[in-house]
Amino acid sequence: MKAYVFPGQGAQFVGMGKELYENSSKAKDLFEKANNILKFRITDLMFDGTDEDLRQTNVTQPAIFLHSVILAKTLGEDFKPDMVAGHSLGEFSALVANKTLLFEDGLKLVFARARAMQKACESEPSTMAAIIGLDDKTVEKILDSINEIVIPANYNCPGQLVISGSFKGIEIACEKLKEAGAKRALPLKVGGAFHSPLMEPARVELAEAIKSTKFSQGICPIYQNVTGQSVTDPEIIKTNLISQLTSPVRWTQIMQNMIADGAKTFIEVGPGNVLQGMVKKLDRNIETFSA
Repeated sequence: MKAYVFPGQGAQFVGMGKELYENSSKAKDLFEKANNILKFRITDLMFDGTDEDLRQTNVTQPAIFLHSVILAKTLGEDFKPDMVAGHSLGEFSALVANKTLLFEDGLKLVFARARAMQKACESEPSTMAAIIGLDDKTVEKILDSINEIVIPANYNCPGQLVISGSFKGIEIACEKLKEAGAKRALPLKVGGAFHSPLMEPARVELAEAIKSTKFSQGICPIYQNVTGQSVTDPEIIKTNLISQLTSPVRWTQIMQNMIADGAKTFIEVGPGNVLQGMVKKLDRNIETFSA
């Protein structure tokens, strides 16, 4: 069985999507449609902008979404997923790829999500850190002992967990986790504490947009961030998507469940190959490819 997976924020690079635009009329039409929907030429920033341009949340998120979704659409008959999943932002790409969401609706939701998250970051300065070399239970126990907002945000793979919270909470957590034996406790250059309670204003804002968008029955199940479980019901997908901004990304559980349900091949659709590396950390015998 084939599992298609879609990357999230952090996978962006200058030049992303340019080859698609230049070599596929279908891709070019979709990129131009996106420029019209967004009311600015995001393609200029993607193809010829700077790293700084692409680091702005309201550019990064739609840029990665567009690269992933348009790449999936140009695969044509070769795109035959038995299951899909997306890491954080990538969940929206996966939902368009498996036809739960229309391209236009997915892009509008991603842009609304990016702007809402940007506002939340500006109103409540916060950050994230990657913890390498400790098991999840140890990290959770230490975070529970800290009297600041700091929680597990991304369960990426065994031995790699990203935490999210206030600057003070992250600082204390990094010290305690290194004392407990973490190989690295590395603060990340991000705009704020994604997938934490500090994103609540963004969750409320995005919820309205999601509720008013049509979600259809997809062509295959999606394994969602909030639960790690396979879902096909459009209403449950909506509910989980609304919860996503303030809940951890259970990527380890998603990979484990996909493999348990028969996935033999993982195909990463979009910029980078980070997700392939995470799959290999779980099972080196699984085949992985870039689309």
